[in-house]
Amino acid sequence: MERTVTAVPSGARGRAECAATAARARQAPTHPHSRDGKSHPLRVAIIGGGPGGLYAAALLKRLDPTRDITVWERNAPDDTFGFGVVLSDETLGGIEHADPQVYEALQQHFTRWDDIDIVHRGERHTSGGHGFAALGRKRLLEILHTRCRELGVGLRFHTEAPEDLPHTHDLVIAADGVHSTTREAYADVFRPRVTTHRCRYIWLAADFPFDSFRFEIAETEHGVMQLHGYPYAPDASTVIVEMREEVWHAAGFDELDEAESIERCAKIFTEALHGRPLKSNNSTWTTFRTVVNDRWSHGNVVLLGDAAHTAHFSIGSGTKLAVEDALALAACLEERDSLPEALTAYEAERRPVVASTQRAARASLEWFENLALYLDQPPRQFAFNLLTRSRRVTHDNLRLRDARFTETVEREFGCPPGTPPMFTPFRLRGLTLRNRVVVSPMDMYSAADGVPGDFHLVHLGARALGGAGLVMTEMVCVSEEGRITPGCAGLYTGRQAEAWKRITDFVHDRAPGTAIGVQLGHSGRKGSTRLMWEGMDEPLEEGNWPLVAPSALPYKGFSQTPRELSRAQLTDIREQFTASAVRAARAGFDLLELHCAHGYLLSGFLSPLTNRRTDAYGGSLEKRLRFPLEVFDAVRNVWPGERPMTVRISATDWAEGGTTAEDAVEIARAFAAHGADAIDVSTGQVVADERPEFGRSYQTPFADRIRHTTGIPVIAVGAISSWDDVNSLILAGRTDLCALARPHLYDPHWTLHAAAEQGYTGPGATWPTPYRAGSRRPQTGRTDAPKPRLSLGNGAARGR
Repeated sequence: MERTVTAVPSGARGRAECAATAARARQAPTHPHSRDGKSHPLRVAIIGGGPGGLYAAALLKRLDPTRDITVWERNAPDDTFGFGVVLSDETLGGIEHADPQVYEALQQHFTRWDDIDIVHRGERHTSGGHGFAALGRKRLLEILHTRCRELGVGLRFHTEAPEDLPHTHDLVIAADGVHSTTREAYADVFRPRVTTHRCRYIWLAADFPFDSFRFEIAETEHGVMQLHGYPYAPDASTVIVEMREEVWHAAGFDELDEAESIERCAKIFTEALHGRPLKSNNSTWTTFRTVVNDRWSHGNVVLLGDAAHTAHFSIGSGTKLAVEDALALAACLEERDSLPEALTAYEAERRPVVASTQRAARASLEWFENLALYLDQPPRQFAFNLLTRSRRVTHDNLRLRDARFTETVEREFGCPPGTPPMFTPFRLRGLTLRNRVVVSPMDMYSAADGVPGDFHLVHLGARALGGAGLVMTEMVCVSEEGRITPGCAGLYTGRQAEAWKRITDFVHDRAPGTAIGVQLGHSGRKGSTRLMWEGMDEPLEEGNWPLVAPSALPYKGFSQTPRELSRAQLTDIREQFTASAVRAARAGFDLLELHCAHGYLLSGFLSPLTNRRTDAYGGSLEKRLRFPLEVFDAVRNVWPGERPMTVRISATDWAEGGTTAEDAVEIARAFAAHGADAIDVSTGQVVADERPEFGRSYQTPFADRIRHTTGIPVIAVGAISSWDDVNSLILAGRTDLCALARPHLYDPHWTLHAAAEQGYTGPGATWPTPYRAGSRRPQTGRTDAPKPRLSLGNGAARGR
């Protein structure tokens, strides 16, 4: 399945970008022919006769007919993996601009449709307005074979590529797929990383056309299985059957031959197939492999398509990415003065696009791997969750595509008419938040002797006036020794508590409807450091205080080594937390969050990388949880019963041997059993050598997993930046609340502006009385030009 479903605005931008790349490849000036390092190679060898390799050959030959171009393909011309190919509007736009003849040939064979059907537990939910175009993979190869032969490209089938091609040719393009032998031959240079995932799948076909892109879920005695199907010809559809590895084994597929597997799949999905059989093309069960390379070129050898990168078929980007690689490579070869410059430019242009696609594909792949988590969602929410799984389709652009479907999902969710999901209320114990937006805790390092001052009043007060349902303080330290920096705020003295009460009083008086929460924590081994802007995590030049931690392990090589906490010290720290909680209650905070994340003291107990204790507080996860739970119980005991408590955790350490997503579920479950009202799900910052996988909303899957596994409410945080993302995550059921940090630094009134931009004026976003005159977006200068009222063609001219 080769398809990326993009947002409507992004699609237009993508078409423009592809067209621009194609125009560069088509119109760039020709450099002098040479083989002395110039970028206009005369002899080109292409290893691999798939769509990417063939299209690269056709483009390069069309740009310069004098080139000697040969494609080497080990298989027969009509050997292919899979049946149908779905191409996006962006890719087609690039092909149309670069080679209209290929585009016209493709157009003659496309099957087109708009709908996506999700079938689950006997109900079918349809979302329209998506726009797909597909054709048979063999037909695509035939079109490209014909075009290559017309242009004079040499096609050598049933032939292994010679090993000496880099020595006999100016340029070698390795388009030899996910199992690329070229990539492996130069593995020490390309440094590939190949990840094998948890599901088995098989590519099959049906002898009739589906009338939509169809996702069907089968709950069997062995586990959940899913069908992905779409038409690619007037009389044929691609059918992919997928399931987790353990389900595949339990169902006995590992003991069946090809024919028996196909018959079993047809029986499981007999309703979707109308009782008709499935057919194969040497189809075998396989697992998807995500390929990433540190480099894409070496000398005169360059990787293209699946040899360089793969993206899971559930967002269908293999052929799309390969064709776009070919367009970019051809353009860069024409534009640059030397081959090294051209290959560097090609990788620089394509790598960010590929990385973004791979992040979306990974999100989609993992959604299907964890499909069983979502089976009990309300039917329409399940469908919405599936459609938005990659985060490329969102609430807002799905509303543009199919407003009726989206409004139906909103009604089922409980949104009043005209109310975006982010502006629905949410209850935690005795506290009802008016909307789902949280100002995330952000360390400001601007306190004096732990006392919050005017800066904190303005900082937190402005964000409370800005409309968020809940505003959180920075990590407020429970002792002087528990500070991260000298600028950290505290709640270990009465003077500090009085200063905090000044702030909570302002919020409750001037921003009614906004709740304010305090986050209590202890720095542990990450304390006694400079202010962030003076050198993050670097020890103070003078005036350092001693550090304590679960184990005597420094955070970084230059960090101070902490002392391992004794039993008596553990008691003292627990009492510091309870004393601070009492002050927080008297200061008027509505919610208390216990900071058990980011490598600070309590987080240090939870991670096996930072807790090497051999007593009752170290070892197994149960033992590593013991002290954080003791602190939680003690704080809960003194915190007012009607006020909620949340816990922030790092759901992964992003490091080998550290906390895993499975551990995070058990950690959340343990805190919930002790009375936590919600889990604030962050990640990382536990060890210095972490390797986080950054990206849009990149931490949300951890919150999603905890929510659906334990049933406890969650707060999602991490690179959530737009109100569209918040609406999408809430409506899909991936989180209950969304915490945003940097967006609120950029715009203290982020939530109110989100309401104005969506035309919402209800109780979920009430403007402060003095600000109501600004509750509509300011007018801007006119940007639309007068449109012509008459079109005078040749006929009108003749009539004069």
